[in-house]
Amino acid sequence: MSSMNDTGVAAGPASGRTSHTHRLRRLAGTGFIATLAAMAATTLAAGLAQAVGVDFEIPDGGETIPLPGFAVVTGFFSVVGIVIAVALLRWSARPAERFVWTAVSLTAISLLPPLLSGANTATTTALLGLHLVPATVMIPTLARSLRTRTD
Repeated sequence: MSSMNDTGVAAGPASGRTSHTHRLRRLAGTGFIATLAAMAATTLAAGLAQAVGVDFEIPDGGETIPLPGFAVVTGFFSVVGIVIAVALLRWSARPAERFVWTAVSLTAISLLPPLLSGANTATTTALLGLHLVPATVMIPTLARSLRTRTD
C-alpha cells in the first residue's frame, strides 16, 4: 500500500511490516522476561514445598525430582508457550483469545501426569500446584501482550 505525500509523489509502502516485526520482538522479549519470572516463582514454590516436607519422590524408579529440574522444565515449556503465542500473532485473526484457550487446555492436560504418577498425596498436590504457578505468570502476560495494538 502506498500513500501520496504533499508533493504528489508516492511515499512508498506503509510501515505495517516494520510494525509487525516490532510487535513480534516485543512479544518475545516480554515472554522471555515472564519466563524468568515463572522459573523463579516455580523454583521458589518447590523449595518452600520441600521445606515443609514434600519429598517429590516419584514411585516409578524411586527418583526424587531435583530443585533445578523445576526451573529447567518451567523454562522449556514457557518457551514453547512463547512460540505458540508468536505463531498465533502471525497467523491468527484473534491471537489473544486463541492463545488463552490453547494455553489453558495444555495446562489442564499437564495436570494428568502428576495425578497418574502414583506419588504420595503431598507430592501430587505440590506438583499440581507447581503446574499452575507458571501458568498464572505466563498466560496472562502473553495474552496481554497479544492484545496490545499500539504500533
